Amino acid sequence: MTVLDTRALNRATLARQLLLDRAELPVLDAVAHLCGLQAQEPQEPFVGLWSRLSGFAPAQLSDLLTGRHVVRTHLMRRTVHLLTADDVLAWRGRHDAMLRQRVLGTYRRELAGVDLEELAAAGRAVMADGEPRSMSELARAVAGRWPEPGPRPLGEMLVAALIPMVQLPPRGLWRTKAGVRNVPLAVWLGRKPALPAPNGAGTERPVPPAPNGAGTERPAPGVPDASDPVGQALVRRYLAAFGPAASADLRAWCGLAGLPRAIAAVREELVSFRDERGRELLDLPGAPRPDPGTPAPVRFLPAFDNAILGYQDRGRIIDDAHRGLSVAGARVVLVDGRAAATWTAREGTVTVSPLRGFSRAERAAVGEEGEATAAFLSDGESRRVEVGPEPG
Repeated sequence: MTVLDTRALNRATLARQLLLDRAELPVLDAVAHLCGLQAQEPQEPFVGLWSRLSGFAPAQLSDLLTGRHVVRTHLMRRTVHLLTADDVLAWRGRHDAMLRQRVLGTYRRELAGVDLEELAAAGRAVMADGEPRSMSELARAVAGRWPEPGPRPLGEMLVAALIPMVQLPPRGLWRTKAGVRNVPLAVWLGRKPALPAPNGAGTERPVPPAPNGAGTERPAPGVPDASDPVGQALVRRYLAAFGPAASADLRAWCGLAGLPRAIAAVREELVSFRDERGRELLDLPGAPRPDPGTPAPVRFLPAFDNAILGYQDRGRIIDDAHRGLSVAGARVVLVDGRAAATWTAREGTVTVSPLRGFSRAERAAVGEEGEATAAFLSDGESRRVEVGPEPG
């Protein structure tokens, strides 16, 4: 089996993530191709798309949000993502159980004894008037029935798990500061999310052993199997945007544990490789895998970019010594395809802090892209960039 080294995986990731060349894609198509963008920091998706698309204008994304073609919602890993309306409607039910489990992972003690179905029904009754509410407003509206947990656990469970919600504009619009106001997804889009698969796909429960060691003729209740079309679609879409990748990478991206059977169902469509650790990597046969020697341009990534967070093994794009930056919200600069600096922007100036030494050509390229980034963030009013001293 062909072994793909770290550089080969890096170039494949850059190509799939539209970071090798800025793509000539409509913004909606780019959001769909990327399987959404992580968006808990409202302005960061604008930087992510600018770094990936030729001629990107912030108003294009703002218009998609106000036009209800893309939405901000909790989904993969229980984090806020910016997704197309079609994708969130198709995928939300498949993530239901994971979302509940992740909230319970934080508030299990506080929510002990709370019937989640009753809580969901109470929350839906409050939201039935169609009025947008903050998480705390919704929690306070049901807290009289469940006073013990406190508003935060109730609100998190309702907004992030039990009721498919969207965060309404102006939250997430370009250069706009606004608090989070939630409304049910079905109200905002006029369409209801697809229900979980009838066989219970998405409940994340393991297959129980068959009695007396006998073979299992069909999946046990609540276990995903080959009739999990949403799981299969997620496998294909993930590989198109992130492959080649291991099943552990897929799980790290979406947070779903119950996808092995979906992978098995589409395996005959896929090709296999190994990485240098010996892990099996799966991929779509016709997906781009550029030559490892392909030059990679400097790119400024936003905080929490999925080009880094979308893998369990992030070594293809960031050194282990700097892995913590990816979960701390640091914006990173890719040089030769790898995280080589962090950056900030303030008062029209982009400041770059190198993580390693730069050659003269690299330093010049970082400065040039930094100027372009400053111009983008300031609507052309500034091109100031400062590249700081190298470590050591």
